[in-house]
Amino acid sequence: MLSELRTSKLSPQKYYELYMRTFDELRKLEIFFKDETKRGRTNADLYELVQHAGNILPRLYLLCTVASVYIKSKEAPAKDILKDLVEMSRGVQHPVRGLFLRSYLSQISRDKLPDIGSEYEGEGGTVMDAVEFVLQNFTEMNKLWVRMQHQGPAREKERREKERRELRDLVGKNLHVLSQLEGVDLDMYKDVVLPRVLEQVVNCKDEIAQYYLMDCIIQVFPDDYHLQTLETLLGACPQLQPTVDVKTVMSQLMERLSNYAASSSEVLPDLLHVEAFAKLSSAVVKVIEAQPDMPLVGAVSLHVALLTFTLRVHVDRLDYVDQVLGACVKKLEGKGKVKDSKATKQIVALLSAPLEKYNDVVTVLRLTNYSKVMEHLDYETNKVMAVVIIQSIMKNNTSISSSEKVDALFELLKELIKDSEGAPSMDEIDEDDFMEEQNLVARLVHMLVNKDHEEMFKILTTARKHFGQGGPKRLKFTLPPLIFAALKLVRCLQGHDAGDEALVSPKKIFQFLHQTVEALSTVPAPELALRLYLQCAEAASDCSLEPVAYEFFTQAFLLYEEEIADSRAQVTAMQLIIGTLQRTYVFGVENRDTLTHKATGYSAKLLKKPDQCRAVYACSHLFWLEEDGGTQDGERVLLCLKRALRIANAAQQMSSVTRGSSGPLTLFVEILNKYLYYFEKGIPQVTSNLIQGLLELIGTELQSENTAQDRAVDAFFASTRRYIQFQKQKGDDLAERYSSIQVVSPP
Repeated sequence: MLSELRTSKLSPQKYYELYMRTFDELRKLEIFFKDETKRGRTNADLYELVQHAGNILPRLYLLCTVASVYIKSKEAPAKDILKDLVEMSRGVQHPVRGLFLRSYLSQISRDKLPDIGSEYEGEGGTVMDAVEFVLQNFTEMNKLWVRMQHQGPAREKERREKERRELRDLVGKNLHVLSQLEGVDLDMYKDVVLPRVLEQVVNCKDEIAQYYLMDCIIQVFPDDYHLQTLETLLGACPQLQPTVDVKTVMSQLMERLSNYAASSSEVLPDLLHVEAFAKLSSAVVKVIEAQPDMPLVGAVSLHVALLTFTLRVHVDRLDYVDQVLGACVKKLEGKGKVKDSKATKQIVALLSAPLEKYNDVVTVLRLTNYSKVMEHLDYETNKVMAVVIIQSIMKNNTSISSSEKVDALFELLKELIKDSEGAPSMDEIDEDDFMEEQNLVARLVHMLVNKDHEEMFKILTTARKHFGQGGPKRLKFTLPPLIFAALKLVRCLQGHDAGDEALVSPKKIFQFLHQTVEALSTVPAPELALRLYLQCAEAASDCSLEPVAYEFFTQAFLLYEEEIADSRAQVTAMQLIIGTLQRTYVFGVENRDTLTHKATGYSAKLLKKPDQCRAVYACSHLFWLEEDGGTQDGERVLLCLKRALRIANAAQQMSSVTRGSSGPLTLFVEILNKYLYYFEKGIPQVTSNLIQGLLELIGTELQSENTAQDRAVDAFFASTRRYIQFQKQKGDDLAERYSSIQVVSPP
């Protein structure tokens, strides 16, 4: 079996299987050698005897096996035997055979090293002898491993690399043995072990070996050793081959150190004492400088790893975080918008890390280099990042409480707020996505909050400045929430007029509102602008600012006249105007007459007769306001009702002529209910005779041959009659007034 190990025809995987079977047999041979010593043979004789084997490879396997028994017997110092073995193993220079031979040597000697506390310490040697033996074996194994790369034709390079990766653990086990030695304390690790290992790593100049061995060093040795030798370990990184994946090596080191810091509060002072951040930061810069051909994604990944370490270990040091971002900005200088998708992904990870850690955009806004990094993202990715920022604000309910922070935030979100370089035209943008993004921006307005009125007004002004650059399609999303935020501020100031000279006053806010809604009316979004003008008018009324309220109504009427042409939109607009006018009590007689005259005039000019009728009888409420000081003009109320009745009658006649319908009859019943409403309010002009006449009129129309049957109208009229009967039977003052009204059911 030992002779079989001399083959060169097996793949590393198959050779390993053969080796393991041989290893099992050698264990049995070792027992045989032990038995031989019991029968009188000395270990020295056996050690000498096996050296006469004909072939060197079987000879050395036998020698290692006898040496295991020899060391255990303590008939000779362990250090001498180990030194002899490691030197004689140089006789096998074939890479695969040599690696497995030295692996066998490492395995049989692991429990026989003269370590501190070991039975072989003392006469058998010192821990220094053990370290020297392992380091020599490691050095020779690494040389054999690297040599594999340069044997064979170039076309088989990939196969050789695959085979080398299959054998790497044989080399790495030596470092594991070193880490397990009790005598390898921090001083010995710092002065002997690490420098010797790193010397071998750097000098081998092999990409696969350097990456694997650096990873081994980081994984097998204790965290506190890494912390105390950080400068030495990091010093080797810039010396590695340009093709080595240094970013992953350093990322793993930083991850181990950050996990170590998280494991105990006592570790942080040590990290600060050794200036871990400064050393890591410096190493990142040196590695990037040493590898000018490093892809951008690699450089950014290094900064991501450093930032992750910083956020875990020095979470309260915003200056450190900003320093990492600044170093990344320096690397990105002159590159414009990053087009590499992998690098872009890493930049997003870099920008997302502080958001996820702090859960507070306000904290992130204090990072001066954050926006500079964002500038290197392309348009689409920048938008995605802006959405992430807004979602973070919403999720964590973060309030933006100063105009400076609003300014800084909106600079980060500029791709959502306005068109910028690289943005597609509005025609190319997906409408649904655009609406979703703008609705998100609109929600953001409600997170701009400050209890100080002056600062709040500054915030609104700053937001208005940014939104104003957004273009017509964005304004109808972004300006309405801004207007409502300003109206909320007005309500807070209501009754606290600080005078025109104050930095913020209701009048100044209404000027701001007027300009903002006016901008919206030019989008054009006339229906939305009209609604907002009316909201402002009502707020001005509540603040007792009659001229301001009148101006807002004037603007609403102008929009109605000039911009709203659709008949349905006109009906809705008139309902809003009438309703708002009914709720405003600030106007004097002259201004109210002007506005109500306009409202009733436009109501009577609506396109469809039913719409005219309903708008006119709704205007009747403008002349009877029950609040103290409100208008109460019964004559005008009756005039509106009679006018509505004439319009309803005209609609009924037109309907009878054209197609025969009961549709307009609903108008009569609706007007009847309005009469009943004012009758109960005690308006003298609305008498029981008028109601009686209207009841008879409706009854007659229902019996007319030209009127089509409509259950809805019948039910409505029946319900109204039942209501009158109910009022008559209540037995109070109102019942007495209803007593003269006769309700006759139609045949």
